[in-house]
Amino acid sequence: QVQLVESGGGLVQPGGSLRLSCAASGRTFSTYVMAWFRQAPGGKEREFVAKISRGGRTTYYADSVKGRFTISRDNAKNTVYLQMNNLKQEDTAIYYCAATMNLYAARDGYDYWGQGTQVTVSS
Repeated sequence: QVQLVESGGGLVQPGGSLRLSCAASGRTFSTYVMAWFRQAPGGKEREFVAKISRGGRTTYYADSVKGRFTISRDNAKNTVYLQMNNLKQEDTAIYYCAATMNLYAARDGYDYWGQGTQVTVSS
């Protein structure tokens, strides 16, 4: 069992930056592929943002965030991060971290989810 707790969300102006953190419980954090998803208001589906391999060497990003967001992890601290720069209003969403054993898992293949943290980009 893995418990995930996100933090770091908030209100930021367009062009600003935020760093999200996701702390995981348990001693098996390094065996999981970690990812960030987000769900925008208005009933939109939860969408993939970024993911990182177990050792942190391989990362993948959605086209909409490529070049602006960076995912990283610290296995010694059981934590995964999402550095978000040059934020846009369309980045407004609840951001969730998730864990899976399968690097190529689709959204439904993630085994554990956090409760989410709100990110609002507005002037």
